[in-house]
Amino acid sequence: MPEPYDVITMGRIGVDLYPLDIGVPLARVETFGKFLGGSPTNVAVAAARLGRRTAVITRTGEDAFGAYLHQELERFGVDDRWVTAVGEYPTPVTFCEIFPPDDFPLHFYRQPKAPDLEIHPPELDLDAVRDARIFWMTGTGLSAEPSRAATMAALRARSGSARREVPAGEPRTATVFDLDWRPMFWCGGRGGDPSGGDPSGSGDASGGDDSSGGGERLDGGANGSVASARYREALAHATVAVGNIDECEIATGEREPHAAARALLAAGVELAVVKQGPKGVLAVHRDGTTADVPPLPVEVVNGLGAGDAFGGALCHGLLAGWDLDRIMRYANAAGAIVASRLACSSAMPFPDEVAGALAAGAVTAESTAGPSGAGS
Repeated sequence: MPEPYDVITMGRIGVDLYPLDIGVPLARVETFGKFLGGSPTNVAVAAARLGRRTAVITRTGEDAFGAYLHQELERFGVDDRWVTAVGEYPTPVTFCEIFPPDDFPLHFYRQPKAPDLEIHPPELDLDAVRDARIFWMTGTGLSAEPSRAATMAALRARSGSARREVPAGEPRTATVFDLDWRPMFWCGGRGGDPSGGDPSGSGDASGGDDSSGGGERLDGGANGSVASARYREALAHATVAVGNIDECEIATGEREPHAAARALLAAGVELAVVKQGPKGVLAVHRDGTTADVPPLPVEVVNGLGAGDAFGGALCHGLLAGWDLDRIMRYANAAGAIVASRLACSSAMPFPDEVAGALAAGAVTAESTAGPSGAGS
């Protein structure tokens, strides 16, 4: 029997085209860097950087950008055996604008439909999904068919009597639901509007963002109502939920962090992680354990990849069996390091860099001068 993966993620993949000019509107940018992107794919990269055996389930276009993504996955040590091509649709491309410290608009090009929403249930290796020590899925995967059916099939394979028994001494297992609310992906079920900002707050120094704009409530409209129902269905099969304030509101109707955590636990998970941007992160376990951790000080360059670094480090800490406070501090540090860098996937930190940032109590050039250098 093959060795189970430490982490299998499922969902978005694409090419990030990030400006090499900081503080310049997209219309005036002249040079861009090309990077592997897509939140669950970045989580797999982040966990691989920390020494975990990872794989991703997703689809690309049958084009040059798809070939580039396979090349990058191999370079980062992420198994791409379940990354297949869709001939009908191009590989998605995402542009961003960089206005530190807290404005990073994203422009998604996923029309007429993103290949990663064309994952079909019969294509899944459910034995591998069931046996993985951690399975990570996102809310975007619930936004359209057949991705929604495939995501739910994977979740059902993990939950209840279908979930494998873990032999004594093996790392704990978790089924993680990254709430990942991006309303532009829920427009008409076709993968969303081709451009838009980043309402989900994909990351900052704490690996999350309360992007409510001073307490203004999120209005998801009809798409929000559909998403809420699908989120509730998925939460019943997950053991860990991770999201920022806006995402927690879509999932539970609650914005106050402690109330949101309690609502996520009531929905069925064992661990609720509520990311609060500059206020840090709150984690509450069903057993009563709580961690309320402030962010690590950092001079932000690009906050977009911090949440994915946080996710990969969260997986690493869960697999290591650390206590909740240690996991959250470690994940915060990983997110802060990536926030100090331009890119996402290639900026994911190595273990000695996270250790250096924790020892320094902040992200500095000296604390992260490990083998990844400046995060390239």
